[in-house]
Amino acid sequence: MVSVTAATLVAFAAGAIGAPQALIDRRQAPGGCNSTVELDASTNVWQNYKLHANSFYRSEVEAAAAEMSGDAAEAALRVADIGTFLWADTIANIARIEPALQGVPCDEIFGLVVYDLPGRDCAAKASNGELKVGEIDRYKTEFIDVIADIIKAYPNQAFALVIEPDSLPNLVTNIDLQSCQDSAAGYREGVAYALKTLNLPNVVTYIDAGHGGWLGWDENLTPGAQELADVYIAAGSPSQVRGIATNVAGWNQWDMVPGEFADDPDAQYNQAQNEKLFLELFSPELEAAGMPGHAIVDTGRSGNPGGRLEWGDWCNVVDAGFGRRPSADTGSEWADAFVWVKPGGESDGTSDSSADRYDEFCGKPDAFQPSPEAGQWHQAYFEMLIENANPAI
Repeated sequence: MVSVTAATLVAFAAGAIGAPQALIDRRQAPGGCNSTVELDASTNVWQNYKLHANSFYRSEVEAAAAEMSGDAAEAALRVADIGTFLWADTIANIARIEPALQGVPCDEIFGLVVYDLPGRDCAAKASNGELKVGEIDRYKTEFIDVIADIIKAYPNQAFALVIEPDSLPNLVTNIDLQSCQDSAAGYREGVAYALKTLNLPNVVTYIDAGHGGWLGWDENLTPGAQELADVYIAAGSPSQVRGIATNVAGWNQWDMVPGEFADDPDAQYNQAQNEKLFLELFSPELEAAGMPGHAIVDTGRSGNPGGRLEWGDWCNVVDAGFGRRPSADTGSEWADAFVWVKPGGESDGTSDSSADRYDEFCGKPDAFQPSPEAGQWHQAYFEMLIENANPAI
């Protein structure tokens, strides 16, 4: 057995963190469907729905564009029109959901990341959450139940959910860390509760599964699939779970051959050298373990490979660019769609080594510096993503 490199210590940044907003009256938003939505999670719903460009990210991008000029500013405004997931990453930030649901067209699906487990991000510091280990009741009642109530209040709106980035993959590769051992029971119980409680007819759900440089290692494939499938089964095998989300907030290429790290000495122990290969290896393992294996793949920041020095480097990677646009045209039986899950321009973590949430990955030579706290807007990085975008914005 090969000893797993730093690639197994991957932890992704959270979404934005900000002040709460007052919840509006719950009602079906103007411009939405006139009838209730029922999604068939046994099919690829992305063939019928376009990912919505949510108003929260639009406001961030429009503010960024105001600081730019010329062609760059025009390109920035075009980014605002690209579908991107909204992150519910604190109890307070649930208040961002309902304002963003106003006026969503009937043929668009609202992407939402559910991300606030107790002891969140147990293998890194940049995205540590607000809930402490053991606060599972708060997670259920103050976070998941509240999100479920909002979704129920919008039965005419289609939702796509990504459940808890980093969580279950960390229990596969980083369980030797005391922090992950302490978090394990809460992760499993919390994810199962989220899957069960959010199993609503207008929802399609994907559980985060890391990426090819994380669970794609030969020795991680079967244990990784079993970990996810066990939680899915513990939740009662919910009908609206379609499969997994991969490369969330990541940098991996979809079908690059040879892979970006194919020449590394330990590449012989990982056949998942791109995300397409990862799904071809991992999805059948999921199905064998009793869970659906279809996927959405985050391509939001994978437009310009080569910035990472190691496969496991994850923080504000230098020279990155916006990547493939959201689309159901993947050419893969396993990949439902390319999507933008991580809002490009929101920081992965601070480079300030004196900060409480400083993670050493954010101070590495291949991490953009200076960078603000996770979730805060990073103007210089956003401008770099536009400059290096492929396809061009």
